[in-house]
Amino acid sequence: MRSRVLGLTLVLIVGCRPAGPSPDDEGSGTGPVPSVSPAEPLGWPYVAGDAGARRWSRASQITPENAGDLERAWIWETGEVLTTHEASGETLFPDKFEASPLAIGDTLFLSTPFNRVVALDGVDGTELWSFDTGATDAGLIANDHAGFVHRGVATWVGDGARRIFIASRWRLFAIDAATGEPIESFGSGGSVDLGADLRWPVDRTLLGNTSPPTVSGDLVVVGSAIGDNVIADRDPPGAVQAYDARTGERRWRWDPVPAPGTPERDTWEGDALERTGHANVWSEMTVDSVRGLLYVPVSAASNDWYGGRRLGDNLFTQSIVCLELATGRLVWYRQLIRHDLWDYDPASPPVLVTVDAPEGPRDAVFVAGKTGYLYAFDRVTGEPLWPTEDRPAPESTVPGERTAESQPHPTWPEPFARQGFSVDDLVDFTPEIRALAEAFVDSLVMGEMFTPPSLQGTVVNPGWIGGAGWGSTAVDPERGLIFVKGSNRPALGRLVPDEPIGFRLDPSMGDPTDPLHLVLEGRSSRLPWRDDERSVRLPIIKPPYGTLSAYDLASGERLWQVTLGDMLELRAHSALRDLDLPPLGVAGPTGAVATAGGVLFITGGGRTLYAIEADSGRTLWSEDLGAIGYSNPMTFVDTNGMQTIVVATGLGEGARLQAFRLPSGDVQ
Repeated sequence: MRSRVLGLTLVLIVGCRPAGPSPDDEGSGTGPVPSVSPAEPLGWPYVAGDAGARRWSRASQITPENAGDLERAWIWETGEVLTTHEASGETLFPDKFEASPLAIGDTLFLSTPFNRVVALDGVDGTELWSFDTGATDAGLIANDHAGFVHRGVATWVGDGARRIFIASRWRLFAIDAATGEPIESFGSGGSVDLGADLRWPVDRTLLGNTSPPTVSGDLVVVGSAIGDNVIADRDPPGAVQAYDARTGERRWRWDPVPAPGTPERDTWEGDALERTGHANVWSEMTVDSVRGLLYVPVSAASNDWYGGRRLGDNLFTQSIVCLELATGRLVWYRQLIRHDLWDYDPASPPVLVTVDAPEGPRDAVFVAGKTGYLYAFDRVTGEPLWPTEDRPAPESTVPGERTAESQPHPTWPEPFARQGFSVDDLVDFTPEIRALAEAFVDSLVMGEMFTPPSLQGTVVNPGWIGGAGWGSTAVDPERGLIFVKGSNRPALGRLVPDEPIGFRLDPSMGDPTDPLHLVLEGRSSRLPWRDDERSVRLPIIKPPYGTLSAYDLASGERLWQVTLGDMLELRAHSALRDLDLPPLGVAGPTGAVATAGGVLFITGGGRTLYAIEADSGRTLWSEDLGAIGYSNPMTFVDTNGMQTIVVATGLGEGARLQAFRLPSGDVQ
């Protein structure tokens, strides 16, 4: 592995500057929220802000009154470019820049698309050191595309020193935060092999990781990312693994499929468990450090869209699972989708909050689903906070498939995204566009949510991206609010035969995981970021395509929902440019960061950074980023007393980290 040091001040930065509040207890315990001075240094010690993934900061310097004065402070470029793998000749592409940095004192720690770990001075964006995990050395990741992505790192302090952890492909690395060098005493030369001693032997090049490890106490807990289109007998199995933060010794492993002799084993028919892989945990896990509980979002089994070779409800897939942190012992679980056929992974991390219930404070876990539901459970027992009802589910017409008889539906809160699809949902900007949309879906299957994929083709809504994505939620504990970014973009669930796996998504229409759209021919007006084009993709569904919603944590009531973002390429198109269209919204997986100043910061998957008033959803300020903001923004207050907002933007050679703050004259 390779590292480089670009500055000699990092030891002082890491060792002497304050690191902000302890993340564990504040993010997962109970009690009043401590107040701080607007200029007191505040860190961001987790990718999602704290151990409970609240994406909330006590920083209060930026308010609705001054947010309009924000200005760009600095820009840092990853410098990563498309490259050719020497041995195979494969083209390796640094894809979307999705990382949210950690802030420890004035130092930012982050990962890049090529899985490098970088330390920056958060005051001016100067690069201090970088460490290359060698993620590209093994060539392409066997996934749905050729690009590399990564979303962040984790940190741990022990024996007077700080370490940075990154899970990169099939390895977990421990890095000295002061020097950028691997910790030689951790595992083998600074890393451990995540592909060793799993349920069955695996091809390690099929294993990946995009999310940061979860660190609590002296444990580092890691899941895995496995491409949805990696489909074969005994493809890589999902496993949650915990390692000693000092030595790298594995403490425990939990398999998201039931152990022999347990009643949950009966939810898999025949020999399915002897050959079915995935059921991996690719999103972030969260920790209640007071109780020693770990909350795990388990994804779908292979394959995501055809289950004829894994009949049954398939526990513990598509579930929120609570484990004992110290041992990996199962405490409780809630399956959100039975026998999933829609890739409805619980992508957004389980969020740990305390709600004001009639009987007193109640610790809970909220999960924004790809389904468009906001699920809420008691953190200790797993009982739903509001009633859930089973409803009959549509049957499949695909040979060999058997859908679940029913699916669980929360009766409250109301959904944040549209569910199911009918002709009433078709885009209708003009009569011509409406006719084109009707002709497009005329031969397709439409129906309620959980209408299964078909050979004919099913309009699946929400589509594969959700609903909610991997970064959709943020919490304001002072106001008792949870904010959810929602997307309304259906997908096409059309299956084609593919032996011996049965069926897979039809690849003939390009990337089968793309949202369902029409292609409008014509010319677009010149836009600042691209040349004129003759066609544009128009979503098949009516806008808004992206929303931001605020819910009361105690009552579950949705207090407001606003359209978030716009699609300028649609507005500029010849078929639409003369229309008086409402804000269209933008689909995407990323959500907000909430602050004690009453301001949210979000891109929502678009190229604009917004400051939103938490109480109303009103836009206070916006700034064109010059590229899509692919990450969740984060915020911190440096030792100069300045609050900074940081967001990762762009992809490939255009990947940049951008920082914003108030002019110094605005700060009291």
